[in-house]
Amino acid sequence: MILIDTHTHLFLEEFDSDRMETVHRAISTGVKKFFLPNINSASISALLYLEKQFPENCFAMMGMHPCSVNEKYEEELTVAEHWLSKRKFRAIGEIGMDYYWDKTFIPQQKDAFSKQIDLSKKYSLPIVIHQRECFDDLFEIVKTKNSASLQGIFHCFTGTIEQANKIISLGGFKMGIGGAVTYKKSKLPEALKQIDLKHIVLETDSPYLTPAPHRGERNESSYITFVAQKIAEIKGISVEEVAEITTKNAEEIFSH
Repeated sequence: MILIDTHTHLFLEEFDSDRMETVHRAISTGVKKFFLPNINSASISALLYLEKQFPENCFAMMGMHPCSVNEKYEEELTVAEHWLSKRKFRAIGEIGMDYYWDKTFIPQQKDAFSKQIDLSKKYSLPIVIHQRECFDDLFEIVKTKNSASLQGIFHCFTGTIEQANKIISLGGFKMGIGGAVTYKKSKLPEALKQIDLKHIVLETDSPYLTPAPHRGERNESSYITFVAQKIAEIKGISVEEVAEITTKNAEEIFSH
């Protein structure tokens, strides 16, 4: 069984004490590829170092997380484009908008998101989208920028079936499902019953959003098996089938 973690922050300091062991543990459970979303200019060196350590398994994205957007966001975008011009990345990410933590820089978030979609078109790369409590505003930007060649992932999807159908209507996008699907109060299982697996990829967002039964602990990529098992339970199919379809979906997105 081969799994792909389409969204993991293994380069963060939470893994400094046991990063190598964590990666090897995930590989031993079937996770063969790890896609690493950048946060801002300060995270680039750690991101690229991890990719260098595991060139067959770890793959870097380049972008600016919406929670890093402030009055100097254009300087951060310049750094991101500098790196994109220097070498190959697997996606533009993690980009998007977030109204949960801070609404101070909403206009700047919208502009940064829009400009990074433009970068994805310039460099022919998919986008990996962070969105929290801003779906309608964010979707309008993606819809306006959408084209036949634009592809990507709506990371950490926890929305409604109506939102899922909007994402599907774009044509080139998948939904990233992570630990939240295992939570007792989650409404995501009900939506997933109505979403074809061809629209789904797996992720952990580690060290965040740890799935049950490990909720409360640091998340890691090996725990993606709990996400796959929960989806298999929801769909009434084998975990092997979930792995096969979601891995194919991820390869389709990141094949650039």
